[in-house]
Amino acid sequence: MDMNRRDCAALLAASLVVTGMAGVRSASAAAGAARVPFDPLPYVHPDLRAMATQLAKMGNMAITAETLAASRKGGAQFNRPPLAAPAWREEMVPGLDRQPAVKAAVINAGERAAPRPAILNIHGGGFIMGDFKSDLRQMQEIAAELDCVIVSVEYRLAPETRFPGPLDDNYAALKWLYANAEKLGVDKSRIAVMGGSAGGGHAAMLAIAARDRGEVPIAYQALIYPMLDDRTGSTVHKPPYQGALLWSPEANRFGWTSLLGVPAGSRHVPKGSVPAREENLAGLPPTFLGVGSIDLFVDEGVDYARRLADAGVLTELIVVPGAFHGFNLVETAPVVKRYKAHFMAALRQGLGLPA
Repeated sequence: MDMNRRDCAALLAASLVVTGMAGVRSASAAAGAARVPFDPLPYVHPDLRAMATQLAKMGNMAITAETLAASRKGGAQFNRPPLAAPAWREEMVPGLDRQPAVKAAVINAGERAAPRPAILNIHGGGFIMGDFKSDLRQMQEIAAELDCVIVSVEYRLAPETRFPGPLDDNYAALKWLYANAEKLGVDKSRIAVMGGSAGGGHAAMLAIAARDRGEVPIAYQALIYPMLDDRTGSTVHKPPYQGALLWSPEANRFGWTSLLGVPAGSRHVPKGSVPAREENLAGLPPTFLGVGSIDLFVDEGVDYARRLADAGVLTELIVVPGAFHGFNLVETAPVVKRYKAHFMAALRQGLGLPA
């Protein structure tokens, strides 16, 4: 299919923002340049092949400690400018237990005739990149379509702040949203958590923490190609077509190691840091989980959804055929339009809104 300039720019930007590669070719790719590279295109959905072709030309790239600062700086320039409406403002939320205040974007807040549902959104970036501006415009679009309030958190990034620092930031924002629900025009009983990629991993961590602490009820969680298992790409290896585009096993190891403070795939990791390692999933909120079939995260996403269902959690799983990490940014692709319609219908239902 033909892709417009907006789609190409959005997804190429995502390849920088989401993966933190910033156009830096890994040493392993350079060393293996003489080898015939793996071709992922036969595994890609026809609607997405134009973008996949562009991504494949970038080659096998990886984020490292040496390139991280440049990657963060380069990725930020691709943030889409916010819309004029719905209105948003920047808020400094008190941190937990004398920790620093947490920056957040508060979107579409204000009293109405009746309280509205709210979403606490957590941005992606492999645990190591991004800020609330990374998906501010997208959150405005969702807030406008659903007439809900969205609080988008700018948690501290790894490796400068390791677990549980980012979880504490996200939990602080959740508590602030709950405590200020009346002023924000929010129905306390209809608060969801949502995130994509690393943000999906953080949202899953937050849902587990909220369940265990018993202070804030979460009505729903929406996990978009979530980053759930540190063992993927370290001790658990995947076929080459999973993770060949946008987010690689090497990048996954770096992101998880940065967050955990121990090598990804270690026998022991900090408690509550890896959702896939949580033994008890009972009592978690109803869940939507969407992932592409050639995303590095497909197996861990499917397994997490299965375990949620086995634990009695109402769970909706969508596996998009031939879709790679970040596929939903190709907005004109028919397969993406179908996915988005399904996602928005699920989110609407999860927030208790009429169909």
